[in-house]
Amino acid sequence: MRTSLVLCALIAISLWGSASGGTEAAGCIASQQRMQQIELMFGRNIGGRLGVGEAAWSRFLAREITPRFPDGFTVLDAAGQWRDNERSRPGRERSKLVIIVTADDASVRDKIDTIVIAYKRQFRQRSVGVISHEVCAAL
Repeated sequence: MRTSLVLCALIAISLWGSASGGTEAAGCIASQQRMQQIELMFGRNIGGRLGVGEAAWSRFLAREITPRFPDGFTVLDAAGQWRDNERSRPGRERSKLVIIVTADDASVRDKIDTIVIAYKRQFRQRSVGVISHEVCAAL
């Protein structure tokens, strides 16, 4: 009986949410809409030493990220850590974290892929961390 009540409640909530339609996305307050938040983690070491200085980072930002996301983003200084299997100890480096909140579509994914490829190539990096998730946002 309890399972049936829970199931009925879930169905009712689901139907109410999809029937409300309108301009509000489910779960977002009236002034917000569903968007994608993308976090890019850029390590700055090259060969175990700080290799991507502030001037080089600023040039990369101006050439690769700003033209693809002209509406804006946030850049934070960060400290990265990962498993360094070659040395059997944690690897650490100064990093940059870029947070972008934007619509979610194929062109955004292509832009992110292009930025990641450019950074890895230009600064001889093995990886760039990418996290993407749905958020409610008002811009």
